Amino acid sequence: MNDERLYLEISIWSQVVSSILFIGALVFIWNKWILPVVMAAQARSNAQIAESERHRDEAKGALGALREEIDSARRDAELIEQRAELHGQRERETILKDATETGERALRDAGGELERARAAAGLRLRDELLEHALKIARHDAAQRVGPALDSRLVERFVGSLEEIAGG
Repeated sequence: MNDERLYLEISIWSQVVSSILFIGALVFIWNKWILPVVMAAQARSNAQIAESERHRDEAKGALGALREEIDSARRDAELIEQRAELHGQRERETILKDATETGERALRDAGGELERARAAAGLRLRDELLEHALKIARHDAAQRVGPALDSRLVERFVGSLEEIAGG
């Protein structure tokens, strides 16, 4: 019975020693081959995260700059519209002044029925000139501030987005 017990203890200690050796081998393998791979993967992942954050920050900066450009373009468009309106008013006033002076001269120079006929013709001419001048001014203002300007602004904006996306 002593022999059996001795063999049993040897068997148990053999199991304990082999378990310890197996765990030691696992720790050695972990430290030698697996841990460096895990650490390298972690470093790559950290670098990718840092790069993504940098790109995000750059995109935020570009977005802020684009918003400023859009606001600036809107202010410019408003100023252009105001200038066109002021220019149209000045042209209208100048035309009205010239037409009025012409009409008054015609009235002073002519007399009687001929004077009235000429005055009436002058008034009709003035009205036609005014209508025509207003038409031209409206057309000119529409060309200066209209779909073409809007189109150019949109094209410039899209071009800057493409440059950002491509760059």
